[in-house]
Amino acid sequence: MAPQLEHIKIRGYKSIADADLALSRLNILIGANGAGKSNLISLFNFLRHVVEQRLSVRVRESGGAEKLLHYGSKTTPEIEVQLDFPPNYYRLTLKPSADDNLFVEAEEIGFHNKEKYETPVEYRIATGTLQSKLKEAAHHKPVAEYVYGVLSNWRLYHFHDTGDKAGAKKTAAINDNLFLRQDASNLAAFLYRMQKEHLRHYERIVRTVQLVVPMFRDFLLRPDPFNPETIQLEWYDLESDYPFSASQLSDGSLRFICLATVLLQPNRPELILLDEPELGLHPAAVQILAGLLKKAAALAQLIVSTQSVELVSAFQPEDIIVVTHRNKATTFRRLEAEPLQEWLHEYSLGELWEKNVLGGRP
Repeated sequence: MAPQLEHIKIRGYKSIADADLALSRLNILIGANGAGKSNLISLFNFLRHVVEQRLSVRVRESGGAEKLLHYGSKTTPEIEVQLDFPPNYYRLTLKPSADDNLFVEAEEIGFHNKEKYETPVEYRIATGTLQSKLKEAAHHKPVAEYVYGVLSNWRLYHFHDTGDKAGAKKTAAINDNLFLRQDASNLAAFLYRMQKEHLRHYERIVRTVQLVVPMFRDFLLRPDPFNPETIQLEWYDLESDYPFSASQLSDGSLRFICLATVLLQPNRPELILLDEPELGLHPAAVQILAGLLKKAAALAQLIVSTQSVELVSAFQPEDIIVVTHRNKATTFRRLEAEPLQEWLHEYSLGELWEKNVLGGRP
């Protein structure tokens, strides 16, 4: 199992002015709309683009540096992020340029082997560059190779779009199956490979989907007969051998299929991020999702934002991080079990959230 991300320090990113957040295996973010939950989730996606040397492109896609800096460059001169996954860490400082972009002011990696060294061993791998140098340093520096390997394995999944152009409904290249993409645009190809190479995991996904979608029998995974290099998601119901397309699934059913695939895949990412995964799910499906999240946390670290009372009720207080926005900044507070013991004799954790006992309400 890879090292757990134990701390993240953030300064100057969107609504997060200054935060030092301790993380556990399972981290459930709750809070009002606009509190900053999605900003924390998006930071990991942003960092993924940075280490893959797509900083400039990502900044432009985000609307420019002024939109990423906390209240703009007049208030915030730089964005700084430090990720601690002992014995290693990664630190990045970004500053705005004259053309409303960002550049790498400093990029550092390090490790601390307390048995050999009294102080951490640090390497500065970039100063004043347009892009991250971590990926390049990974070719010749073992510490950089390790740190890049950890960061590049983290995955953010977002399945809100279930319209006609949704990723999971698209035709995919059959060989695009190494990992499940962020929008599940290669879902059919990924399941096809899993069926061939990891049948036990594939069958577990099918059984789990059947719990939520009663008419579902199995997937039909086959190369397109007119273009064998491509594949599209199809499925059978219980009452016929007629193949249905992904477009003939309800929005909630399609989202749950994507979630079950993420959480039950054989080689899970070391860190999985999910933004409001309960969207469109029946309350019974939310309970099944909660069970999947708990089991997945034994093999991967999870950060999940939610607005679901039912989902919150399925977890322990120490799993919950309350996100609030006050004094022009996002703050994070992990719940403690002891102060809530009397309340929990009569109410679920979700009910306490509804009653605003936990905070994180409008």
